[in-house]
Amino acid sequence: MRIGLLTEGGYPYVGGEGGVWCDRLVRGLDGHEFDVYAFSAGQAQEDAGWVELPPQVRRVRTAPLWAAEEDGVVHGRRARRRFTEHYGELAAALCTSAEPGAAEKPGTAEADRFANALHGLAELARDEGGLVAALRSEQAVRALERACRAPGARRAAREARVSDLLTVAGHLERALRPLSLDWYEEDGLGAVDLYHAASGGIAALPGLLARHFFGVPLLVTEYGVRLRTHYLTRPDASPAVRSLLAAFHGLLTAETYRAASYLVPGNAHARRWQERCGADRTKLRTIHPGLDATPFARVGEDRRAEEREKRETRKKPETRETREHAEPHTLVWLGRVEPARDLVSLLHAFAEVRAAEPGTRLRIVGRPSGPEGEAYLGHCRALAAQLFPDEADGPHAVGRNPVSFEELGGPGAETTAAVHAGATVTVLSSVVEGFPVGLIEAMLCGRATVSTDVGAVVEVIGGTGLVVPPRNPRALAEACVSLLRDPERRARLGAAARARALELFSVEQNVAAFRGLYLETVARTPVRRPVLDGAGDPQPFAAPAEAHVPGHWTEPTPRAVPTWAVETPEPVTETVR
Repeated sequence: MRIGLLTEGGYPYVGGEGGVWCDRLVRGLDGHEFDVYAFSAGQAQEDAGWVELPPQVRRVRTAPLWAAEEDGVVHGRRARRRFTEHYGELAAALCTSAEPGAAEKPGTAEADRFANALHGLAELARDEGGLVAALRSEQAVRALERACRAPGARRAAREARVSDLLTVAGHLERALRPLSLDWYEEDGLGAVDLYHAASGGIAALPGLLARHFFGVPLLVTEYGVRLRTHYLTRPDASPAVRSLLAAFHGLLTAETYRAASYLVPGNAHARRWQERCGADRTKLRTIHPGLDATPFARVGEDRRAEEREKRETRKKPETRETREHAEPHTLVWLGRVEPARDLVSLLHAFAEVRAAEPGTRLRIVGRPSGPEGEAYLGHCRALAAQLFPDEADGPHAVGRNPVSFEELGGPGAETTAAVHAGATVTVLSSVVEGFPVGLIEAMLCGRATVSTDVGAVVEVIGGTGLVVPPRNPRALAEACVSLLRDPERRARLGAAARARALELFSVEQNVAAFRGLYLETVARTPVRRPVLDGAGDPQPFAAPAEAHVPGHWTEPTPRAVPTWAVETPEPVTETVR
């Protein structure tokens, strides 16, 4: 089978989002061929290069969505008229669709209007060689303005100012850049058997058009729903800009969900979002992302042996006196430093943990995420210095703060497995979380965990760790203290967590699930390649016309045979009178 893998800002680039998952999938399915169609996220990502590709990757085609050069295409009068018509229809669909967050989903009329306009623009770009200049032209802005001022437009669209129209037109130009690519040929996007988009949104747009032009089935995986991300971005934009852009991404998502053969959420949290955004439940197949358990296997086995030895040598239950002479406990937090991780609540919770267990230490391991993360890290350092003055063992010793801020790759934190190896309890304090990969890594290491109830945390933990409400330092502290004081419970939860992670979140289960889904998708797709005779020449009438349209008539049924042709006829006698 030949599979087209569609990515945005990820595979095959080094350090791309979701690149590790895609690489494991491609290497695990070495019996198939892959064509990779990738959108880069920026110049720095392109300069970093690609990861080493396995031999089953036959072709890689890339395009930068962050920049678009003039293609030199000059449209004639008829092409300009076609562009105005289709772009105007697309803008009208944005102005009349349901408000973002409304209870009702986009109506069928708006969805069909949007889909027809999108396909019309794609066909125009294919016929003329591109739409870069047209999407940047004053003609596009005027068409958008007419749609906003037309009767029936929503109030937010009617109130759009000139600056708002320019902002929305610029965003639409960037979002529709894939239409101008030279990928839409029979030997390009039409040469594969199945398209797999590694995310929704713009990454799935080439697969959506390949299905329109060539009838290739589309599979969409979303470990984080892109539409939800768009709803949460641009908080400072005007109501008109937010409304129109939310309508565009909502209609694009609805069309992608409608056209896809299957939608693959990575967890129940993403599945609920897809259903809320209009996905058909019959198309949903949840497949958890797979992690390579090899780097964490030794840590997990060492922890099991350590706990077994402690159980054999322990003569009596642990008391406060024995705890004071034991090695100090260590709480570990690992991830990207940003406000959504709520390290402030973690530091306040740790203050209560220190009051109950004075020897406990806290390791915060991670790099800041952008300028906002840098500022947040500085705030957390200042808070830690205020809450926990440096401690010294004696009057002539150097004091040390019980909270350490480290970066992955430093001494004692060379790898995530090394970080978890030194943890007594792993803590997750986020207020916003998608699929908690770091939590699974801790589970693979056999560590007991304390987490906040956000995102897919409960689905991942499944009863093998403690879960508390977010933004509740006291509950977080009480859960940590209860585990620090109960080594037997830590051991039980750690062993159960490791068994659960190996069963549900391994690379093997992920690859096996996608292998089966690929075969199921292709098996349910009508034949679209020509039937050849013995000499290799096409047979034009070998497949009926209705075989290209999915429906009950494409299912094999036994040919109707009249009863007189299969039953033994009875002899006819004539009565003589």
